[in-house]
Amino acid sequence: MSDRQLKGIRVLDMSRVLAGPLIGQMLGDLGAEVIKVERPGVGDESRFYGPPFFDPDAERIDLESAIYIAANRNKKAMAVDFTRPEGQELLRRLAERSDVLIENYKVGTLEKYGLDYESLRAINPRLIYCSVTGYGQTGPNRHRPGYDAIFQAEGGLMHSIGHPDGAPGAGPMRVGFSMVDVVTSLYAEVAVLSALYRRDANGGSGEHIDISLLESCVALTSHHAAHYLMSGQLPVRRGNMAGGGGVPAGMFPCKEGNIVITVGNDQQYRRFCEVIERPDLAIDPRFSVNQARASNREAMVQVLNEVFATASAKEWLERLVAGGIAAGQVNDLAQVFQNEQVRQRGTLVETTHRSGKALRMVATPFHFRNAPVSTYAAPPRYGEHTRQILQEVLGLGSERLEALQRDGVVDGTPSVQQA
Repeated sequence: MSDRQLKGIRVLDMSRVLAGPLIGQMLGDLGAEVIKVERPGVGDESRFYGPPFFDPDAERIDLESAIYIAANRNKKAMAVDFTRPEGQELLRRLAERSDVLIENYKVGTLEKYGLDYESLRAINPRLIYCSVTGYGQTGPNRHRPGYDAIFQAEGGLMHSIGHPDGAPGAGPMRVGFSMVDVVTSLYAEVAVLSALYRRDANGGSGEHIDISLLESCVALTSHHAAHYLMSGQLPVRRGNMAGGGGVPAGMFPCKEGNIVITVGNDQQYRRFCEVIERPDLAIDPRFSVNQARASNREAMVQVLNEVFATASAKEWLERLVAGGIAAGQVNDLAQVFQNEQVRQRGTLVETTHRSGKALRMVATPFHFRNAPVSTYAAPPRYGEHTRQILQEVLGLGSERLEALQRDGVVDGTPSVQQA
């Protein structure tokens, strides 16, 4: 569409694995031209993080794991060796013609090749350069490597999650998926768009964005961190029961399945007691007001466990929703994508993979009335657009392209190169 939000913005995505590529994918969803840069013969290592693979029989360099598929749609792909002077020059020329560069190499890596912010700012002062690292560009740990689980641990998230002390299976617990990678990409996306707005609407310059997984995780702890900073008390692990706000709030086992509820205030609580046909709980002094319910949380949970065990989660959900109580059934992913609300909102999208097979993906959650997100191009094949980018963006001729590929400076999919 001609009026997509980021039409005309070019992004050089030199990142790998998850947090960095997700930034590029979101910018691509919004209409930016995103060029994914991979190392010749190496590729993005997330391609190999499987099974499952979309096509398990593909050549290794062309494998597409679920992680790769999840973070690389709406991009073009090229393979350039930035350890070679010729490759560095190609990337510098591309950076000169780009609006945004995303990288998540260890601190100092790209500086060795003249691809750091200071070097590229000299040739493109308008460049928005986003560096995603584990610990940031400064500080005593800046050179340490790290992955999502490390930062869930070091950033305080893991300590606040898990079953209460003394309960079976008690102790810190990590979020099952790569939560810190995902939230870091979201913070970075806001930063990139803010920097673009400052540059283009407010007469600003380019920018170097320094974002770390550690700080993103600390920021993610939000009101838990505020709880500690205000009181000096560490938040208590409560398993599937909420730790603040209205009580009761949490998960309760049912005859079939599990239900999650949140009762936000005393008025809702009285209505809740009517819905579950326990009016006595509304006047019980242990539970009649929220402060009392919070002080007698365990007794409240014990009573409600008995109540919810009398019917299925489906039955309880219908009754609670009809009564105006916030509630949801605990769904597995199969149930999520069968959910009529999810289906009608277009959360699941389908596109055609280059193999001709259907590729299903989770849509962006952005809903724009005037310029909707409507393009979901399948993630690119390794080096799929190397020739196209070098020809169209840099104006290189066929002879030069063939020499670069022959010398191993660039690489591309043969079938695409010959097309």
